[in-house]
Amino acid sequence: MRVRPAAVGEALQRLGRRLPQDVFLGTSSWSFPGWQGLVYADACSESLLARDGLSAYAQHPLLRMVGIDRGYYQPMPRDEFARYASQVPESFRFLVKAPALVTDAIQRGERGAPLQSNPHFLDAAIAGEQFVRPALEGLGQHAGPLLFQLPPLPAEMTSADSAPATIERIGAFLTALPSRVGELQPLYAVELRNAELLTPRFVRMLRESGARLTVGVHARMPAAARQSAALRGLDATDDEGDDWRLKGPLVVRWNLHSGFRYDDAKNRYAPFDRLIDVDIATRGTLVHLVHVAQKSGQPSFIIANNKAEGSAPLSLIELAKSIVG
Repeated sequence: MRVRPAAVGEALQRLGRRLPQDVFLGTSSWSFPGWQGLVYADACSESLLARDGLSAYAQHPLLRMVGIDRGYYQPMPRDEFARYASQVPESFRFLVKAPALVTDAIQRGERGAPLQSNPHFLDAAIAGEQFVRPALEGLGQHAGPLLFQLPPLPAEMTSADSAPATIERIGAFLTALPSRVGELQPLYAVELRNAELLTPRFVRMLRESGARLTVGVHARMPAAARQSAALRGLDATDDEGDDWRLKGPLVVRWNLHSGFRYDDAKNRYAPFDRLIDVDIATRGTLVHLVHVAQKSGQPSFIIANNKAEGSAPLSLIELAKSIVG
C-alpha cells in the first residue's frame, strides 16, 4: 500500500505560500494514524507510516521539517539518514536528536529505571563519530539543528555547589564537537530538563561555545516567555535596548502542555486528530520569537508534539496563521 498525502484546500496552500521560506515548522515524528485527513489521505497503520509515510508528510504545504527521535535510543548509521533525505524535497529539514549514549548521565534499564552512571556522558569523540558525522553525511543540506536534549540530571550535578562544574563540562563537550563535516557547518542546540541550570552562567557558556539555546516547552521547564528571556540574554547586546536581534537560528521544541506528564497527555489527546487544550500563551511567545528571528535575518526551526495541544499538525496550522497575520 502506498501512503498518499491528504488533499488540502486552497486556504492551506495559500497559507503555506505566505509563510516565510526560512520558517521551518514540523512535528516530532510522522507515524500517527490519527492524522488521516490532516496529513494522510487513507487509514494507515503506525508501522506503515513509520516505514513509508515520510514522503507523503513532506508534501504538506506547512510541514517543512520533522524531528528524528529514534536515534536517541540507539545511534543511527549514515545510510539510514540518507534514506530519509532521499524522500523529501530540497528545502526540507530534519531536527535530529542526539543519542542518550552521550546525553544521559545515567545508564537505564527497562522503563527507564536507573542502573549506573554513564561513562560515555558528554563524550565528544563518541558524539562526533556516532552522531554528528553520520547525521550530516547522510542528511547533507537537509540537516537542521543537531539537538542535545539532556534528560533530568542527578541532583548531585545540579545543586548550587555542583552546577557550575556541570555547566563547564557541557561547554567543554560542545566546544570539542566537530566544527565542520565536509562542507557543512553543524548547528548545535541544547535543550534542558533541569530548570535550575537555566542561569546566566549557562547562557554565557552557550554563547562562548557557539551552540543555540533550545526553547523547550515542557512541564519541567519555565514557561516559554521566561525561556525567551534567556534567549535574549544569549543574543542581545547592551546597546540594542528593546530592539534586540537573534545572533543565530531560533530553535524550539513545543513538547508538552503544562501540568501533564507524557503518558497523561497521550491518554488525553490520542488519536491526535483535534486540538483539546489550546495554549494561547505559548503560541503568543513563539509567534513573537519568529518575528524577532525574521527581523534578525535568522531561520526558525519549530517542532511541535501532539502532547502540546492535542494535534501537532493543527497546532502548527494555527501558529502559521498567527505568524503571517
